[in-house]
Amino acid sequence: MAVSTTVLSLVLVVCFCCHVVVPSLASSSEENFLQCLSEKIPGELLFTQSSSGFMSVLTSSVQNARFATNATVRPACIVTASDVAHVQDAVRCGRWHGVRLRVRSGGHDYEGLSYRSVRAEVFAVLDLARLRAVRVRPGEKDEEASAWVDSGATLGELYYAVGMASPTLAFPGGACPTVGVGGFLSGGGIGLMMRKFGTGADNVLDARIVNADGDVLDKAAMGEDLFWAIRGGGGESFGVVVSWKLKLSVVPRTVTVVNTVRAFDETTAAVLAKWETFAVRPFLPDLTIRAVVQGNNTVFQTFFLGSCSRLVGKMDAFFPELGTREGDCREMSWVRAMAFITLSSSDVNVPLEGMLKRTNNLGTYVKNKSDYVRCAVGKAGWERIYREHLSRNGALMMIMEPHGGVVGSVIPDSFTPYPHRNGVLYNIQYVAFWWADGGAAEAANGWINGLYGFMEPLVSSNPREAFVNYRDLDIGQNTVGNDGVTTYESGKVWGEKYFMGNFHRLATVKGQVDPGDYFRNEQSIPPFRAA
Repeated sequence: MAVSTTVLSLVLVVCFCCHVVVPSLASSSEENFLQCLSEKIPGELLFTQSSSGFMSVLTSSVQNARFATNATVRPACIVTASDVAHVQDAVRCGRWHGVRLRVRSGGHDYEGLSYRSVRAEVFAVLDLARLRAVRVRPGEKDEEASAWVDSGATLGELYYAVGMASPTLAFPGGACPTVGVGGFLSGGGIGLMMRKFGTGADNVLDARIVNADGDVLDKAAMGEDLFWAIRGGGGESFGVVVSWKLKLSVVPRTVTVVNTVRAFDETTAAVLAKWETFAVRPFLPDLTIRAVVQGNNTVFQTFFLGSCSRLVGKMDAFFPELGTREGDCREMSWVRAMAFITLSSSDVNVPLEGMLKRTNNLGTYVKNKSDYVRCAVGKAGWERIYREHLSRNGALMMIMEPHGGVVGSVIPDSFTPYPHRNGVLYNIQYVAFWWADGGAAEAANGWINGLYGFMEPLVSSNPREAFVNYRDLDIGQNTVGNDGVTTYESGKVWGEKYFMGNFHRLATVKGQVDPGDYFRNEQSIPPFRAA
């Protein structure tokens, strides 16, 4: 069945997430910091609060209207670095004068922590949007295909460059083209092809990071522990990763996409129950079926690395309940499939150049939360979720990404900081959105918190897992100790939900590379320092 325009507009709105703006404090350290920057960085790249373009630059990649309007703390200035040397200068000026940096790539930070502060403090934003080069090496003979990608590039820019270089190369990224590569990889990065190729961070071969001393380090220089930590340990904890070397995957010339929409009823609840266990089967890594539930509709988004006829054969054998037929299929190249999925889901001829557009989203207010499911919810559970929550609130959505395959049964939980692998059926992203501030925000938060509370006995526990790329301040925030450093105990509250058994190792790495806690925000990794 074709997807309706209304359903698609609501499904696609989830691509656009959070970011914030903030008032600043005047101080001699701030003045000295700004003077330091002005001596080292071209004036056209530096925007103070008195600059005419300050607000337009600040909101240029804001993906959540609630952070564009709320009176939370704004940066003292924005550095729009166009060279790695500018990043180094910003870090050194900040260290010398006691002003911290918050680093932004694409703007899809669900709590806006890359450009706002919850607490009153002097800080600056380091915006990487000008650092966006993508250099693809298709590979020859025994050399594997790869790409060096700057952190300020978006996933759409990466996909376009890879697709233009070869019709049989791909990268296992996410479904939103305006997400910044730096943020995506820093959080691990789940997506439509992770069942076949692993998460985005699993496919990082090398990186270049500016550390707290302002030095540029590659994989060899940074060492094994830091290289491990930056591939999924959360952004803005260990330094500024300015570029990444990515392994590219070989895919068929033809992939298949199917969008199936079902109105919610008992039959749909049974299909969802079947999907929960079918979608994660390890022996079907070429097939991913994403489920999006909103109001009275459930959308099953099928992505298959192969032809329509092969897909229909597998669906008839293993998941006939979904009713996939050849007339439902859309066959195309991988890069065109990504454009179809990320930009339209209705027009197979949507221009690929649309993936190059860097847009913000100031019309929609959004709140997100996340969960991981290890035991199937079942038909009765889905009926209750629909009856008691989704049917009552059309602006409440659940997006479910199946795990299993390579990411769940081959790659160990400790391979990168992303730990949600063995035994995970799928990830849930909860989304509540509204279009006006004030009372609507309170109502929307009530909807999402009610659903999140209802789901507690149905999802993972001890800890209740969460995804760092869907950052949620409700699960905990850092406390700064008397020594001016984030406490390990406060970070552990939220950190073990995001990173489980990998949290302690991350904190140990932080203690080694940034013991003074220069790179920090409300949910950055705290430094662990053995007594």
